[in-house]
Amino acid sequence: MIQTILILAIFAGAVAYLGRMVYRSFRAKASGAGCASGCGKCGAVDFNKIEQQLRQKGI
Repeated sequence: MIQTILILAIFAGAVAYLGRMVYRSFRAKASGAGCASGCGKCGAVDFNKIEQQLRQKGI
């Protein structure tokens, strides 16, 4: 009985953790702010900003 409760608690914690990760990834994309972590791996690139910088440099 104790083992079942422990396994269910661990499983619920894992599901909550994964759900939070998925929620945060969708919320970051919907807000337009890019990736919440800022690591650069998610492809949240502001092409308009890059284009403006290139125009200012004359490239």
